[in-house]
Amino acid sequence: MPPVWTSEQAWTWFQAQPWLVGCNFIPSNAINQLEMWQIETFDPETIDYELGWAQSLGFNTVRVYLHDLLWDNSSDGFRVRIDQFLRIAAAHAIRPILVIFDDCWNADFALGKQPAPRPSIHNSGWVQSPGVRVVNNRWDWNRLERYVKGLLTAFANDERILLWDLYNEPGNSQQGERSLPLLQAAFEWAWSVRPSQPLSVGVWFDHPDLNAFQLASSDVITFHNYGPAEGLKQQIASLRAFNRPLICTEYMSRGLGSRFETHLPIFKQEKVGCLNWGLVAGKTNTIYAWNTPEGAPEPELWFHDIFRKDGSPYLPAEVAFIRQMTASGGV
Repeated sequence: MPPVWTSEQAWTWFQAQPWLVGCNFIPSNAINQLEMWQIETFDPETIDYELGWAQSLGFNTVRVYLHDLLWDNSSDGFRVRIDQFLRIAAAHAIRPILVIFDDCWNADFALGKQPAPRPSIHNSGWVQSPGVRVVNNRWDWNRLERYVKGLLTAFANDERILLWDLYNEPGNSQQGERSLPLLQAAFEWAWSVRPSQPLSVGVWFDHPDLNAFQLASSDVITFHNYGPAEGLKQQIASLRAFNRPLICTEYMSRGLGSRFETHLPIFKQEKVGCLNWGLVAGKTNTIYAWNTPEGAPEPELWFHDIFRKDGSPYLPAEVAFIRQMTASGGV
């Protein structure tokens, strides 16, 4: 089988799916990927009831981040917890997108007890994977190759998984094209396994070399858009030139003009999958905007997230609108 799906294969897969609508998910009691997945803090009960709230909105997918250190520490234990998560998600009719690498936020991290949130600081404890020092040091990539190949082999034919997102926002943290070699390696390792699920890395900023490789290598095209509706329409129109299905894996930042009321109708009309950032307000502090100063009060206008920790909606009218959109059938 060729490494990259043909456009015909991609469209055959996409047309067999419902309208893909969901959110980026981390349980409200986890500050980052490590706290979500470590055996000491993995919390199936919280995951279960919060994914139930996602299901109540009509969401059928969530995007979830993994971490290489978890595989290094205990690949068997990590596989067991991923399987448990997939069973919980499947019970809520949700098929996750799993993210393997990430260039965003903190470069310093370790297994064990994670830091407490810094008051009002957006994603104060979120961590990169594998971290820019490793991204820039090929001598440490053998373990990353074992991770990617082992993970994909373990779940290569698991129908509970919707898609593999190999690398979130490569080039972030002022990396730029220095992340291109690991991005290329991630695809090579994934192609050597060639799982049954599609592979993708989303375009997110204007870097010609990274974007060209991501667009040419992805089975289906994924992208991020946190801007107003007109810019979203233009981005969708531009990406249509690649003749592949489109999924927006990050959107919805109320203060920047990206809202459910403005964007969900566009995604639905254009037959584009979509996952907003955030579900439940919690330790990631993503109700606060990216540049909020430490110690600020709860904003009147939340940046991300839909529910408070008790399951009550931040904006009941917004939740009603989401349910109306997802209840009115496919695209």
